[in-house]
Amino acid sequence: MSPLLEASRLGQSIWLDNLSRTLLREGELQRLIDEDGISGVTSNPSIFQKAFAESPYYAEDLARLKSGNLDAEQRYETLVIPDVQAACDLLRPVYDKTNGDDGYVSLEVSPKLAHDEAGTVAAALRLATGVSRDNLLIKVPATPAGIKACERIVAQGVSVNITLMFSLHHQVEVAQAYIRGLHQWVNDGGDPRKVKAVASIFLSRVDTLVDKQLEAIGTPQALALRGKSAVAMCKTAYQRYKELFHGPAFAELAKVGCRPQYPLWASTGTKNPAYSDVLYVEPLIGPESINTVPDATIAMFRDHGKAALTLEQEVEEARAQLLTLVEVGIDMHAVGEQLQTEGVKLFDEAFAKLLAQVA
Repeated sequence: MSPLLEASRLGQSIWLDNLSRTLLREGELQRLIDEDGISGVTSNPSIFQKAFAESPYYAEDLARLKSGNLDAEQRYETLVIPDVQAACDLLRPVYDKTNGDDGYVSLEVSPKLAHDEAGTVAAALRLATGVSRDNLLIKVPATPAGIKACERIVAQGVSVNITLMFSLHHQVEVAQAYIRGLHQWVNDGGDPRKVKAVASIFLSRVDTLVDKQLEAIGTPQALALRGKSAVAMCKTAYQRYKELFHGPAFAELAKVGCRPQYPLWASTGTKNPAYSDVLYVEPLIGPESINTVPDATIAMFRDHGKAALTLEQEVEEARAQLLTLVEVGIDMHAVGEQLQTEGVKLFDEAFAKLLAQVA
């Protein structure tokens, strides 16, 4: 059996971290769904900026839009909403088969709104209405404003993908916001099963920054910790997920049918060529989790990856790794804040390039 299909059989959802008209119109996304069990799609401004630059299928619509009166952001949304709708429709059988637990497509609010709570809420509701698909997730960053917006969005029955999470601190704040939003939604008479949420924890950027700091420290103890921090964080985060969503904090909501907020492993393409090209896939396979994987990493995992229930293996070693990082002088909370700030900036720059393409 393909390791991708085996991971699915073991309870993990493998999503594609890419979306373009080329994938849709040339049948590649459908093939990935049919043959590899890909059960979701994530997108972001960087992905669409690349799609606009490389895919030939936008030129005609873009030329037509440029002759109209829409501004650049409206043109962008007019181009991508049909792509998101088409991907949602391809994944609708997965959504139906899993009773709404899987089969989702993510669309991100403008990165310009990362620190604008009210603007994020308004954009999320507008995009959800524009796409009009049950299996849509609106992506919102885990900034302080984004977390507050998430609570308000969930309270209005909109499903969310909270992105740009880089620390255990982010995980807890995001989970609490989701739970508060669900309580309001349910108390207001909303359908408990309508809302889905995932919490996207980024990996490769964590190791890139922490490794640099460990190399600056330079002791044998510090150098021995390289390349292990992101996986250790996620293994620890999964234990915390179980405590939060299979414990008393979520018990009342679970009883009425609300869905837990699955952890999603993001940024899972290995950046350091010295490390395994499936470093952020193989050790993190387990039920009630999602890995959103770029095309190249999907191909590598299909070719030589091994699927096994690894997510709850070596948990104590993972916790020890995080404690030892503190001992040698690494502040993982500060790492998370720095990476989130950088992530917002990178997405904002990609969005600016994207808007320039459609201006």
